[in-house]
Amino acid sequence: MNPPVPFSVLDLAPVAEGSRPADAFANSLAIARLTESLGFHRFWVAEHHNMPGIASSAPAVLIAHLAASTERLRLGSGGVMLPNHAPLVIAEQFGMLEALHPGRIDLGLGRAPGTDPHTAAALRRGAGQLSADDFVDQLGELTAYFEGRVEGITATPGEGDAPAVWLLGSSGYSAQLAGLLGLPFAFARHFSARNTLPALDLYRDRFQPSAHLEQPYAMVCTSVLCAETTAHAEHLLAPSRLAILNLYRGRPGRIPSPEQAAAHVYSAGERAAVDEHLAGAIVGDADTVRAGIDDLLRDTAADELMISTSTFHHADRVRSFELVAGLYP
Repeated sequence: MNPPVPFSVLDLAPVAEGSRPADAFANSLAIARLTESLGFHRFWVAEHHNMPGIASSAPAVLIAHLAASTERLRLGSGGVMLPNHAPLVIAEQFGMLEALHPGRIDLGLGRAPGTDPHTAAALRRGAGQLSADDFVDQLGELTAYFEGRVEGITATPGEGDAPAVWLLGSSGYSAQLAGLLGLPFAFARHFSARNTLPALDLYRDRFQPSAHLEQPYAMVCTSVLCAETTAHAEHLLAPSRLAILNLYRGRPGRIPSPEQAAAHVYSAGERAAVDEHLAGAIVGDADTVRAGIDDLLRDTAADELMISTSTFHHADRVRSFELVAGLYP
């Protein structure tokens, strides 16, 4: 595979109806090995909680599993939701991963809870809400552990075993902060398409060279689903559409079956809400997907493309990644 920029993967360890988290983890490992063989650059997993259809609630554990069974892929979090954790714990977890797999670990950090307020309170052992300033303080504390600048506390592992730190976001706040700190930035276009270009412009405008980067480095994550025909790709997308709707209804569940998806009759409001969420999705046959990716890379000038793909059947996800790799021989 020879794409114009590095291609990478965001995996949510999706759990389909009738399956278990163990099946999702086996599928994630299979996708990691496949995409490594196809020439993808990195493979990230995302922290979510209280979502029966997403099994990647403990990114560090899943990253360790994937890293031990791959050879070249960079493994990381897309992301760890820093407000849910003590910075020392994250420093030790990702310091351990970096010590075990040197040069292969990314620590992507987000400031959203990745869950509902009730679950966030359970994770944080309290109902208090963290502000943007709290995130900056937490990030500074985390960095200090990696650099050995916390008096009386040594993160072991952690100090001297720092992973590559990224900031993630779907708005201007994280874009601006990543620029000011001179960190690489990953934008979540897969659920915030409208904000993509303003956030990237802000990141590049505010970028300050640092020990991490001399020039801005922006990765865009978007949903991609490729099949032999556009009609079939749209059919494969239907379970994800219903899963998104269920999430908006406050009833998150496992990925619905194609039969469940086909049986649902959408109201105009439901369809509009799902369409808005999927506004950035690139779905279709090989020609359609190639055109969509090329347009996206031209419009965003992204340094890297991260692809998120969800289907009910594992084989369809495998085939989508194979087809995408084949777009750039």
